Amino acid sequence: MSSTTADLKRIDNQFIHPWDDIVKLGQNKRTVVEKGEGVYVYDSDGKRLLDGPGGMWCVNIGHGRSEMAQVIYDQIMQLPYASPWSVTTGPAAQFSAAVAAEAPGDLNHVFFTTGGSTAVDSALRFVQFYNNVRGKPRKKHIISHKKSYHGSTYLSASVSGKERDKSHLDHEEGFIHHIPAPHSLSKARQQSEAEFLDQCVNNLEQCVLEIGPDLCAVFVTEPILACGGVIVPPQGYHQRCLEICRKYDLLYLSDEVVTSFGRLGHCFASEAVFGIQPDIITTAKGLTSAYVPMGAFLVSDRLLVEVNRCGGDSAVFSNGFTYSGHPVAAAAGLKNLEIMKREKLFEHVQDVGPYFQQQLQSLRDIPIVNDVRGIGLIGCVECEINQGDDDLAMDYEIGNRIDKHCQALGLMVRPLVNMCVMSPPLTITREQIDEMVGILRQGIERTMTDISAERPGADGQRYHFP
Repeated sequence: MSSTTADLKRIDNQFIHPWDDIVKLGQNKRTVVEKGEGVYVYDSDGKRLLDGPGGMWCVNIGHGRSEMAQVIYDQIMQLPYASPWSVTTGPAAQFSAAVAAEAPGDLNHVFFTTGGSTAVDSALRFVQFYNNVRGKPRKKHIISHKKSYHGSTYLSASVSGKERDKSHLDHEEGFIHHIPAPHSLSKARQQSEAEFLDQCVNNLEQCVLEIGPDLCAVFVTEPILACGGVIVPPQGYHQRCLEICRKYDLLYLSDEVVTSFGRLGHCFASEAVFGIQPDIITTAKGLTSAYVPMGAFLVSDRLLVEVNRCGGDSAVFSNGFTYSGHPVAAAAGLKNLEIMKREKLFEHVQDVGPYFQQQLQSLRDIPIVNDVRGIGLIGCVECEINQGDDDLAMDYEIGNRIDKHCQALGLMVRPLVNMCVMSPPLTITREQIDEMVGILRQGIERTMTDISAERPGADGQRYHFP
């Protein structure tokens, strides 16, 4: 089979990618990524691109780790698979213990899944199971945020709050509710930070009271709303929300699929960064640094003690997957965590994260940059022609143009509409951060030049930026 770039793109257009526009199927011109090394990937023509999104928030230890390849090979040759229903394996048992040892508080029990979506879906099913066992079958309502993303299974997609992701697909609406995201851009100009925090927390409490505390089961939230545009909540938000959950007997589910395993400088961010001990944590992505697919949710001792107390002779959690605790994925996860600790990657993120945020903030002087936000090694640069304009087509055009220019200059960007999201491998250096931000600046400036040349201003002449 031919492997020229043109042929690969033609073949690629015959199958459906995630989030494909089916009407335009066959018209895509995706970059063919052929090789990865450290913080870089190479396309099929040999062009080197700095991996700005880190794959998709997930290649935390970087590309091309030979010791990861070796441990995966060794495990495949020793035992590629065993049924999690009837037996266990050494890697699965050992990785479960290793993950639990890194978790905050009493989250000592791990349930392995196939990825982030199935981790969230399984965790939510556990919440339903938990309330059924303790004799509260009406306590099923789920509260999450608008602009949140929790997965693509039916339940996790229903809990997600990105409206544009819900077009043409069915979702559960009867017991799922979304409150406004705690987004700094929604803060009124006259509001103080304390008043804005009160408003955000009150959104949760009022939602609980409107539904009825006896019906509300769980509050699901990402520490940082990643796919919603790297939305960083006001300081103290998660602590206050946890208090609301305790007050009204809701479980607190912290969706750390993106923020766990080093992205914010710690294995888990819930306690280390945000000062909370959730009832349940979900994880994936950096769990294996994407070398092999895997996800998990962690549940606290407190919940299992109550299930044991209320469950009588038996309480079977009849949920699972053929590949739960897959021994190859577990072996990769163990090696991944070993590398992170040996190379002190959590400490490295704590060291270079502030520099990364500082360099991103330097882009604010570009006229079309509307906002820059982030924490650790995750950031977002949001661009807009006129602040407050609701021109979705132009927003998409901005993001796509920046992406195109940056790729030509040597940087892979993942545009979320008009937002450039950066979540590079945790191994990135200050020099590579400078390279990334320098190329991003050029990409944004070239996009601004395009728009100035092509888009007429109010007087019919060339568009002039303030």
